[in-house]
Amino acid sequence: MHRLLLALAAVLSVVLTRVDGDSLRIKRFKNLQVSNFDWKNCWKPDAPALLKSLTVSPDPIAIPGQLTAAASGSTSVELEAPLSLNVTLKKEVAGIWVKVPCLDDLGSCHYPDACDLLDQLIPPGQDCPEPLHTYGLPCHCPFKAVSPAAARAPPAPLPAPDPLLPPQGLYSLPQSDFYLPNVDLPYWLTNGKYTVQGVLGVPGQELGCLEVALSVHSD
Repeated sequence: MHRLLLALAAVLSVVLTRVDGDSLRIKRFKNLQVSNFDWKNCWKPDAPALLKSLTVSPDPIAIPGQLTAAASGSTSVELEAPLSLNVTLKKEVAGIWVKVPCLDDLGSCHYPDACDLLDQLIPPGQDCPEPLHTYGLPCHCPFKAVSPAAARAPPAPLPAPDPLLPPQGLYSLPQSDFYLPNVDLPYWLTNGKYTVQGVLGVPGQELGCLEVALSVHSD
């Protein structure tokens, strides 16, 4: 299910690089910090796609700056195109959670195929970025499935990855370090508390749901 996080990141990355800056009205925030990060699966434990663990540090996360993260997840169904992604973004305003509309493909938006977004972010045939490449983790559809019983089992350490044998349905990213560069963000992403919910699905079936909460602050 960490693929949902990757898909959400792909949505933001692809959209910000393909739209006209004036129409989106983006700006570079100074001393951007993300704090109070939390997450949960939105569905019951037997959902086909589940995030089993996710840790990020430090708190707050400085952008630009270093991020340490680890994650594990599973899918009991093969995730293949077209893989829809419905994103709902909310901001707390005077104690009330207000839904942010879809503006220039950012906000509370529907994306018909997250697999296509991943292909735009990482062209097919190109190695997956680190640390995915080191651990033999895929970054393109399809993502293979495991049995429902294995998918519901508690996370367990994986053996050393063999790049010739991609993981099948169980995915684990050991603790890894990332550098977060400066980023231009939409003008409406002001200081405050946010939640973002992402729902993955295929025609006729919703597969998994992940909700992330965080606070944003900048000068």
